Amino acid sequence: MRVGRPVKALPQPLCDYCGAHAVLTRAGDQAYPYREDHGPVWLCASCQAWIGVLARSTRNIPLGRLADAQLRDAKSRLHDTLEPLVAGKVRRDRVNAFEARARAIRWVSTELGFDPLPPNIHALSLDQCQQAIQYVETFIANRRNASGSGGV
Repeated sequence: MRVGRPVKALPQPLCDYCGAHAVLTRAGDQAYPYREDHGPVWLCASCQAWIGVLARSTRNIPLGRLADAQLRDAKSRLHDTLEPLVAGKVRRDRVNAFEARARAIRWVSTELGFDPLPPNIHALSLDQCQQAIQYVETFIANRRNASGSGGV
């Protein structure tokens, strides 16, 4: 008989694309999509959608929603688009890149009125990623134009 707090059930993420339960896969498993040094992922084999696991998670908590190839590409493009702002924040405020990126995601999400605010980039949908990319690109272009046209 177990005494103490009850043990919570492991998370069982559902695929947003087909509704199937994702399966936890690790390096060495046949369906594992990464190199061996990446860590476990929740995978929907039928859709080829997956998401990583929080670092040092003993319960294999997923980082966010499962992502297919199109969403993974959009998240990657959003990271690339945010990188100049993140680098500037790191230099100016002397914060680490993770904190600067989290602040950038929060800022974009607030500006675009995402409700609820996503805790990280992994929780964004494809539409939200595309909106955020467009917003950040426009913001950076406007800053460049404003700094390039002023002061003679």
